[in-house]
Amino acid sequence: MKICIIGGGSWGTALANLLAKKNYDVSLYIRNKELLEILNEKRINEIYLPQIKLCSQLKFISSVKECLSYTEIVVLTVPVQFLREALLKIKDYVTKKHVFINCSKGIEKQTLYFPSDIVEQILNVKNFAQLSGPNFAREVAMELPTATVIASYDMNLARELQYIFFTPYFRTYTSDDVLGVQFAGALKNVIAIACGISDGLRLGENARAALITRGLAEIKRLGKILGAKEETFMGLSGIGDLILTCTGNLSRNRDVGLKLGRGEKLSHIIQNLVMVAEGIDTTKAATKLAEKHNVDIPITSAVYNILYEDKKPFQALSELMRRPLKKE
Repeated sequence: MKICIIGGGSWGTALANLLAKKNYDVSLYIRNKELLEILNEKRINEIYLPQIKLCSQLKFISSVKECLSYTEIVVLTVPVQFLREALLKIKDYVTKKHVFINCSKGIEKQTLYFPSDIVEQILNVKNFAQLSGPNFAREVAMELPTATVIASYDMNLARELQYIFFTPYFRTYTSDDVLGVQFAGALKNVIAIACGISDGLRLGENARAALITRGLAEIKRLGKILGAKEETFMGLSGIGDLILTCTGNLSRNRDVGLKLGRGEKLSHIIQNLVMVAEGIDTTKAATKLAEKHNVDIPITSAVYNILYEDKKPFQALSELMRRPLKKE
């Protein structure tokens, strides 16, 4: 079986390495010439996944056409805000036989589309799945125990992919709630920024626990309006991913929040990011979705005010505490 990975960041590299170690014919598409040279010379992704020696069977390819030729499964790890651009580049080489599995997490801020919507609109393919869960790329690459969810409307496809990705250290579960898995994976990044801000302000562990819990409540509230299943939010792609991203030291979105809480400007933080923090753009998209459906999402709104209205972090979080009291 031939598998193509589109996206040479940390997650794409880790998944490509995982699949290559299972003896699949895996090609990792790399558009950055400097990174391609490094990978071919050292077999280490020094930019996005340093110190991890990659499987000798893994191939690095700079040609989209070559990458997709005879490929059965296409794994998408491109940040959601750049997914449309990436799909337009591969569109001419896509057939109805290709299976697409998206692994990035976010909502397109211009259209409010999820990855499944973008794939369907541009490629008009039905063979789609979403992989999401509490998965730091570095820990997967280090073969530390990890669990994840593969969601598809076609449960036969979900089960097929479940076995393809499964390893003794990477346990895979299936779901048919594609929207819920995508939504939970996107919104947890926003709550992680809030938790990072709280930690940066040294507001304590009680505050972080409250933000995670009430963050989950507003994710469920908006997600259910959109059609997601409530049980999805209590699983790996929901509460599991939320806890990891809000507390883990490898979380890019929490790190953005930490820096905001310590007084750094967003423009400076973005300028120095090596990898994309999806929560920044997802905050804007989620705010638009909530306004469209008239749903109250106070934590996300507070993060939006900090990111886009230049509100002081301490003031925004203090206002959360002073809202009118209500039943849980």
